[in-house]
Amino acid sequence: MAAEVYLKLGILVSPRTVRKYWPWEGDDRSGRRTSPQHWATFVRNHADALVACDFMVAVTAKFRLLYVFVILELGSRRILHCSVTAHPTAEWTLQQFRETFSGETPYRFLIHDRDSIFSADLDQELAQSFGLRVLKIPPQSPKANAFCERLVGTMRRECLDFVKFDDP
Repeated sequence: MAAEVYLKLGILVSPRTVRKYWPWEGDDRSGRRTSPQHWATFVRNHADALVACDFMVAVTAKFRLLYVFVILELGSRRILHCSVTAHPTAEWTLQQFRETFSGETPYRFLIHDRDSIFSADLDQELAQSFGLRVLKIPPQSPKANAFCERLVGTMRRECLDFVKFDDP
């Protein structure tokens, strides 16, 4: 592509720069490039069957770190589950899914990032117990989990980041 820009426009551009600004994001499992429009179409078509989850960090008044885990239904933007722990593990995360989903869940897909808490064993258990197909977002692509990221941002702004200091 960089060579094509040079031939057509006479501008010498690094291939790395072209990749950086090219409108394609991420790779799907087959190794093909997928565009953001394809992902948006998939989400729109399967919104009622999609669930997204994410972790966020909250700092207490005593500067302790707490991890907040949220599960969001994409079709209605309803928060299905929210829980807090000081020490998240894959077992704790699986228990949160057990508390959220019954045996007959209407959901078919679960979107999450590539956090190490979401282990292969956890993904396999979700597939076996709840029939969920796990969709891991591509590395460094927070827009692929945009609904959950927006929820996390709203929770931070509206609930956690409000600290008022009175000036003497």
